[in-house]
Amino acid sequence: MNNSQWQERKQQVIANGMANLSPIYVEKANNAQLWDIEGNRYIDFAAGIAVNNTGHSHPRIVAAVTAQLQRFSHTCSMVTPYASFIELAEALTRRAPGPSEKKAIFLTTGAEAVENAVKIARAHTGRPGVIAFKGGFHGRTNMTMGLTGKVAPYKSSFGPFPGEIFHVPYPNDVHGISIEQSLQALDDLFACDIEPSRVAAIIFEPVQGEGGFYAAPPAFAHALRELCNRHGIMLIADEIQTGFARTGKLFATEYLGVEPDLMTMAKGIAGGFPISAVVGKAQVMDSAAPGGLGGTYAGSPLGCVAGLEVLKIIEEERLCEKALDIGEVMTTELKSWQQRWPQIGDVRHLGAMIAMEFIDPNDGKPMAELTKSLVAAARDQGVILLSCGVKGNVIRFLPPLTIEADVLREGLDKVKQALSTLI
Repeated sequence: MNNSQWQERKQQVIANGMANLSPIYVEKANNAQLWDIEGNRYIDFAAGIAVNNTGHSHPRIVAAVTAQLQRFSHTCSMVTPYASFIELAEALTRRAPGPSEKKAIFLTTGAEAVENAVKIARAHTGRPGVIAFKGGFHGRTNMTMGLTGKVAPYKSSFGPFPGEIFHVPYPNDVHGISIEQSLQALDDLFACDIEPSRVAAIIFEPVQGEGGFYAAPPAFAHALRELCNRHGIMLIADEIQTGFARTGKLFATEYLGVEPDLMTMAKGIAGGFPISAVVGKAQVMDSAAPGGLGGTYAGSPLGCVAGLEVLKIIEEERLCEKALDIGEVMTTELKSWQQRWPQIGDVRHLGAMIAMEFIDPNDGKPMAELTKSLVAAARDQGVILLSCGVKGNVIRFLPPLTIEADVLREGLDKVKQALSTLI
């Protein structure tokens, strides 16, 4: 059967809401390359949405998970735990930024991590309110949709959402939102909608992911930290897309010089195996009563051994340094395209979290159709790309951090060729 036939079968049995970007059915994958069931080869500049930072099927992860699978696959960590469950918690709490003593919990998905971070913050403070940012993405569950600051497609037709959730603008130089304006919006929120003494948490992404790869300025993060300290509010850093060497540090919060009270982790944590975590200050994490946190598959043994191996690979293969190199190579190339095509309104990156934003040079409007067309044209050239941005006009580049230099260059050449057919 070919890709089209499988897509037809998919449409008969999978709900429309669970759409796929491309009708490509993967047969095998290795590091930064995929092959579909028709034998077509693709260079992967998506990495499973920043999951495969260590590449597809890294042999060390395959070996670790295979060995674990031969011992046992599941017992439920809340019934009869296992050594890797503790070892991964020790490794993450040791590496989380900030001097405070840390504790961790494990879950299965990023949305679960965010949900539980909010639960912990509410348990610790005894308060209901949560503040998030416009353009932020935190998941697809009811609570995390409420926190997410992008309507289509994540919130359309799914309300009502939980109460006591509020949104303010995220600082964004490209779109003219200053740090001062964002902080003023917080002050206005406290004056008009909810008093600080009723706010449990402020959640932010150090680099907005789905929102368009906009990085938080350090001065803004320090202002948030000071505001939270002043009012007893928990600061939650959502590191789900930014974590595990993607930005050139293990966690993007390290660039900001602040210690969050809670951090959410998922995606790149385990090289493709479903596990997530909340790591935070010990006295905050202990606020929930025994049995109040967890899940049947939370902290699966397969995910735990994979997570331990990922941390070793990041250190031993110097993936933070490789992320910085990838970012420099790619942005240098993209900025050269910017000289040729004025529709590329901005190129930005933090490590290997790289964005190219299309803006009409005549009227300054976002060019969502060009962005969508480039994703399709790149696929036809043999490259997997993702778009993002509240207006749908940003191409995000998320190659595996283990990508070979020649494959990276080949992928860039193919994207350039695709773009040249559209402009």
